[in-house]
Amino acid sequence: MVALSPFPVDAEVLGRIRPMQYRDADRIADLHAAAMGRSLWAELGHAFLASLYRGLVDCPAFIGFVYVEDGEVKGFIAGSLDTRAMMRDVLRRRGQFVLPPALLGVVKRPWLAVKLLQTARYADASGAAEVPGESLFCSFVPDLRGKRVSGHINKVLFDELLARGHRAVKITTEVDNEGANRQLLSWGFRDAGRFRFYGKDMVTYVLDLPGHPRLEPISRHPTV
Repeated sequence: MVALSPFPVDAEVLGRIRPMQYRDADRIADLHAAAMGRSLWAELGHAFLASLYRGLVDCPAFIGFVYVEDGEVKGFIAGSLDTRAMMRDVLRRRGQFVLPPALLGVVKRPWLAVKLLQTARYADASGAAEVPGESLFCSFVPDLRGKRVSGHINKVLFDELLARGHRAVKITTEVDNEGANRQLLSWGFRDAGRFRFYGKDMVTYVLDLPGHPRLEPISRHPTV
């Protein structure tokens, strides 16, 4: 078991984090594609990603934050209170905007059709159904890596989930993603099971939030 110490919060870094907004969608799409270019959402194209994030920011089950420097969004994290409910809500409200670019992406890359159909199985396949809160995507520009900015934005997301009454958060990643696995274990996440998705071996991690030494209450961060 990893011995966890309190997270050393840098007020300057924390002050650059704000809730994700509608105007951020195009930039978020770029950052998402840069870090996860081989993921299904990225392969469906920039238009799909931007439209999806525009729909997500208005969804009650979505939680997203961005990191801003010099007026530019340089990183983000996207999570949910309930991923299944979140996606249903987006399709209901924004389907007319999200589906056309998704279909165009499938026309350009027909092999994505199978993955798109598999997406509906994600909530069941990933397990840990008793943990609805989830961290889905996180990406930063390369020059911010290793500067603990990602740790701050993860803490902000986890704190938000805790403040909303969630007792745990889950994250899925590829089994062979050594960097992600190492980082999650360093935060005290536990292995909650393996599954296969999109032809890849995946692992689900769960972190208990109440009483976690790195999740002391912090003041709300200002809008940048």
